[in-house]
Amino acid sequence: MNKYSSVSVRREVAVAKPDSSVPSLFADGTSPLSTAGAPSLSNPYRRRLFGLLGVGAAVCMLPRQAAWAQGDLALSEKVKALVFDVFGTVVDWRGSIIREGQILASKKSLEVDWGEFADRWRAGYGPAMNKVRSGEMPWTKIDDLHRMILDELVPEFGLEGLTETELDHFNRAWHRLSPWPDTVAGLNRLKTKYVITTLSNGNVSLLTHMAKNAGLPWDAVLSAELAQHYKPDPRTYLKAADLLSLEPAEVLMVAAHPGDLRAAADVGLHTAYVYRPLERGPERQRQRSPAGEFDFDADDFLDLARQLGA
Repeated sequence: MNKYSSVSVRREVAVAKPDSSVPSLFADGTSPLSTAGAPSLSNPYRRRLFGLLGVGAAVCMLPRQAAWAQGDLALSEKVKALVFDVFGTVVDWRGSIIREGQILASKKSLEVDWGEFADRWRAGYGPAMNKVRSGEMPWTKIDDLHRMILDELVPEFGLEGLTETELDHFNRAWHRLSPWPDTVAGLNRLKTKYVITTLSNGNVSLLTHMAKNAGLPWDAVLSAELAQHYKPDPRTYLKAADLLSLEPAEVLMVAAHPGDLRAAADVGLHTAYVYRPLERGPERQRQRSPAGEFDFDADDFLDLARQLGA
């Protein structure tokens, strides 16, 4: 029985039975022919093996591939709703903040490294939330935390000439973040089969304005604000399932951040990892999380829709 909920949140992942006779082909002890630890068809080791061995080998493996497919299909049918992390998973926060800074600079003749500025603004996000989590600060929504961080950056980056109106507008740049190229098309496909909602630390008004600005087709906007606890607090994930009138095992958490997914999995949600290599810019591309830890592993939202049969 989960300590955070009165219902059992035992995770059920339908996969084919591992074949112990298949040798490991990789240094980490995994095998592209084994289903152990890799319930998703997206395992890149399998794709690499099929590419090396050719069509003939792939045809010979069709029965095993069918078993993997059945496992993914069984799980995709159990899931009723998809809840999405937003910053970095759905939208390109860094590129968007750089763009907003450049617009501001053109109006105010500012000389600022906006890439560094965006990174510093975002870097204050975690420590600011930790003050709320620890009780050092009462519940404070992300808009207000963003403004606190911005105020600290103003003198450092020479923005003292901005008026209060200009600072307020700039702070709301987080309401105007642009989606990744696959986001809207992928969400629309997923929406044909599932309820799709946000599950972000962003406040409700921020997420609502972002959806309107970017054309994000959410069925609902859920936020840590509704639970009054920031992710990765377990209560945030369980509150989302409760608001959707679903068991945790009927909800799939979608995120580009492994820590977010692990916290969701700990309270019974299923998980889908989406690789966003450019979240922190082309100079600091993210390494892909190893395959097999999460229920689904996707290149983008369109790939996730394909794997889920949407």
